Amino acid sequence: MSISFLRTSAIPRFLIGLLFILFAQMSLADASAFVGNYAGSADVVSADGSTKKRDMSVEISLADDGFIVSWTSATYKSDGRVKEKSYSIDFIPTDRPNVFAAAQRKDVFGHLVQLDPMKGEPFVWARIIEDTMTVYSLFVNDDGGYEMQQFDRTLSEGGLQLEFTRVRNGKHERSVSTLLTRE
Repeated sequence: MSISFLRTSAIPRFLIGLLFILFAQMSLADASAFVGNYAGSADVVSADGSTKKRDMSVEISLADDGFIVSWTSATYKSDGRVKEKSYSIDFIPTDRPNVFAAAQRKDVFGHLVQLDPMKGEPFVWARIIEDTMTVYSLFVNDDGGYEMQQFDRTLSEGGLQLEFTRVRNGKHERSVSTLLTRE
């Protein structure tokens, strides 16, 4: 085989780019199975065994470059107050199959990037393995300790099975297990 043959039969750069886009779209196809609105209630179990009732909802949607996970939880206080927290995170594909980086703020060039855990901000990423979408959040505390949160959302009959755990400095602090039904 001559060198001139290799030059004329080389794969054009645009074809390589097209293959990259197709592989990224295949990863997004996995996220499309999760698209929807889900809601439910659960007892949040703390490390000491105490429980608190909490309503929760999640919306998963596709975006131009990836997908968005938005969730809300409402905790009911004994005095009748309701404490509600909402979060929304964009995820974009990485070079690793089925692993997605959080795109939580814009850099000086207008690109969505991850937050800085050394500034007390959460380092967040997601992965999709078969029928489970997992979102991880890592926080580095002021004293250098850590908190790790893991949200496993598994497709199930009628919705998503949510398994949540929070670990601080190696100690289990909180967990939730509930079915969020598709709305």
